[in-house]
Amino acid sequence: MKIKRFFAPDIRQAMRMVREEQGPDAVILSNKRVDGGVEIVAAIDYDERALSPASLAQAPSVSATPRVSPQPAPAAALPPVAEARERMLSGEPTLLEMKNELHTLRRMLEGQLSGFAWGAFVRGDPRRVELIERLLRFGMSAAQSRAIVEAVMSVQGDVDAAWHRALDRITGGLPLYGRDLMTDGGIVALVGPTGAGKTTTAAKLAANYSLRNGPRQVAMISMDSCRIGGWEQLRAYGRLLDIAVRTADSHEELHQALDEFSDRSLVLIDTGGMSQYDGGLQRQVDILDRSALGKQVMLLLPATCRQSGLGDVIEAFSAFGPDACIVTKVDETTCLGGVLSAAVTHQLPIAWMSDGQRVPEDLHPANAPELVARATHIMNRTGPRIDEDLVSLSFGREIANAQH
Repeated sequence: MKIKRFFAPDIRQAMRMVREEQGPDAVILSNKRVDGGVEIVAAIDYDERALSPASLAQAPSVSATPRVSPQPAPAAALPPVAEARERMLSGEPTLLEMKNELHTLRRMLEGQLSGFAWGAFVRGDPRRVELIERLLRFGMSAAQSRAIVEAVMSVQGDVDAAWHRALDRITGGLPLYGRDLMTDGGIVALVGPTGAGKTTTAAKLAANYSLRNGPRQVAMISMDSCRIGGWEQLRAYGRLLDIAVRTADSHEELHQALDEFSDRSLVLIDTGGMSQYDGGLQRQVDILDRSALGKQVMLLLPATCRQSGLGDVIEAFSAFGPDACIVTKVDETTCLGGVLSAAVTHQLPIAWMSDGQRVPEDLHPANAPELVARATHIMNRTGPRIDEDLVSLSFGREIANAQH
């Protein structure tokens, strides 16, 4: 058995190096992230009896880029518990060796299980591979793609027929907001990360409501005191639409503004944009004090954000208890399905979709068939094909995890 270790800036280049060096029969023993990229350990003429942690450690290396040895970090004081643990481990080399061996074995088994699971999946029905690639290009997660494939491939037919069934399933599972803001009105707070389009969306909602009910029935409150020009932008919209605008930078000021606008049927609150990782989010939660004000909360999700980032946004802003989301920047994204996937995963209803800067034209009530059709159109227009190596690694791991 011949084992080699491959280093590359990303998984795609590493897999290409494995294919070129060892051919299509190579077996992936492990893969992990390292400084400067990824590391893959692969073998040909695989023989598990000859495999040991020592053989993995001694495997020759092939690198796509020069690797720089890290400089030793200055010694830092350890907490008492950590210091005692470090002394114990340093005095027991056998424990350290066992720990390293177990870690290597775990990585090896994970890689093997992923490869075996993906290979069995492909051999079971090659049509599934193409359908999975389409779903991943659409923007669905690996877990969602697997569930959809299992549901729609049970029926005989070609891939195109299965694809239409998959889209129908996505459409039917898309959560939508049941309330009509243009009819019900109320107090509505817009929250979300920096650059999600809260101020422009507030102006669009206000303009739409004003066209139906008159400008004296709607008002806007700005809590965006951090961003330069945030308050001025909302005030400019207010002058243009003949709609009253106030500022509030504390819970008391917000109450005063709401008391002033108690005769308005719709009051929109434009909160300040913050990163989902900003610890200052709690201050805005305290100022809004949803339970005391009885307001609706809309979370703005930019369709340009990556799926993993969308999950972080939803988790961080869950402190506001959002009733629904508004999908923004639809005109700028190359993968609308990602935000639809996130809405399904977190069961966050979609209320509106924004696809441009025009006020109020570029804001539309959420409609499941239209959203899925738009996502499909964007996928067909801009979505690149999914790299098969990435599919086999990520989806194979998903299958293996589901089986255990």
